Amino acid sequence: MKIKMILPALTEAKSPYWRPIKYSLFPPLGLATLAAYCSPDDEIDLQDEHVEELNISDSPDLVVIQVYITNAYRSYALADHYRKKGAYVCLGGLHVSSLPDEAEPHADSIFIGPGEDVFPQFLKDFRRKEPRKVYVNVKRDIGDIPPIRRDLIKRNRYLVPNSIVVSRGCPHHCDFCYKDAFFEGGKSFYTQQVEAALKEIDRLPGRHLYFLDDHLLGNYRFASALFEGMKGMNRVFQGASTIDAILRGDLIERAADAGLRSVFVGFETLSSSNLAQSNKKQNLGKNYEEAISRLHSLGIMINGSFVFGLDDDDKDVFKKTVNWGVNNGLTTSTYHILTPYPGTRLFQRMKDEQRILHYNWDLYDTRNVVFKTKGLSANELKRGYDWAYRSFYSWSNIWKASWQHDQFKHVIKHFSYAGGWKKFEPLWNFIIKTKGLNKMLPLLEVILSKVDESKNQSGRPSPFPAIA
Repeated sequence: MKIKMILPALTEAKSPYWRPIKYSLFPPLGLATLAAYCSPDDEIDLQDEHVEELNISDSPDLVVIQVYITNAYRSYALADHYRKKGAYVCLGGLHVSSLPDEAEPHADSIFIGPGEDVFPQFLKDFRRKEPRKVYVNVKRDIGDIPPIRRDLIKRNRYLVPNSIVVSRGCPHHCDFCYKDAFFEGGKSFYTQQVEAALKEIDRLPGRHLYFLDDHLLGNYRFASALFEGMKGMNRVFQGASTIDAILRGDLIERAADAGLRSVFVGFETLSSSNLAQSNKKQNLGKNYEEAISRLHSLGIMINGSFVFGLDDDDKDVFKKTVNWGVNNGLTTSTYHILTPYPGTRLFQRMKDEQRILHYNWDLYDTRNVVFKTKGLSANELKRGYDWAYRSFYSWSNIWKASWQHDQFKHVIKHFSYAGGWKKFEPLWNFIIKTKGLNKMLPLLEVILSKVDESKNQSGRPSPFPAIA
């Protein structure tokens, strides 16, 4: 059987003139995970439109498309195209789970929720010529999933080809989080077996790993055993965590010992009332600066995530947030305009309050204002968001943030990483177009090399010494 698996691209990533590096950073693994359930005799073509031009002149028997909100229209067009050619088309992913009634007319079958149980059942039904229209996830268990079909991934198209996922979901339930609808009706956070995760890591060549988990430190027992098993592997890796997990116990030290060198942290807002409004309970009452000091003492760089447009935000929120990030030495910052994704409590609340401006999913990209704001006008919010990016990544602020570290090596790491990420985009575009992106990985590994900041310049020990 000929199977085509497609991850359609966002409009920005499809431009023939400009390819932002973030769309070529690492391979998504959803479709490659599902491909592992197919028969060895199946002929599978997996295409990620972010890094390659799609071939739509082929004639597969089965087409599987992964749908996010900002590629929904592109996904539906591709689905309609292949159905006209006689292929059987399946749609799944976050957007399908959020709005199944919208997706259903474009597909022969749709998948709601995680696919580890529904996709193998669909394949059985399809081979018997008895496929159902709708498949809803029931089982939440990835303890025995087969190894990801990494042979289908075009590794040389990505800066970091060793992406990996060892858990599903998140133990927290923020009102604006897109993932909640995907995991509705069952466990919202669960992990692989530690041994299976370590075997998957062993399969990956090179040193660098990029954990795509929403919360790598979300389960203490699993994460501590994983990091213990990774010690001695000579790996460097990046991942995501919450403030709460960084401050609690010794798990972040265990992660650093295993090779964690950069972490994505959802600070979201500096306002406690905004945190409460968003049900971001894991951040309430937590000392952000203490968490940052702990990470810096371990030589871990920080990518801070922030949301603008929450109801208590005013005109000063942009300057306050940027200055706070710079003064606390955040290596990179990711800013978002608050976006009410379908399936979230935020969306339902704003819909009830008649604050949704439109349902053009192409603009639900956290870069555009799609709701009626409070405290700020839509223009003020958009202008402030754009200014925040320009200001944080100005050379002066990159330099100032770099010098917040005690160790000179960390200063150089910070400056190289932040400057390289945002100030050389034309060069990245050239490297992507000349298919030389993966050759830059050794440079990234050098920048991520270990920095010991357990002592500051005065020789005093850090208040958060590494725990062996």
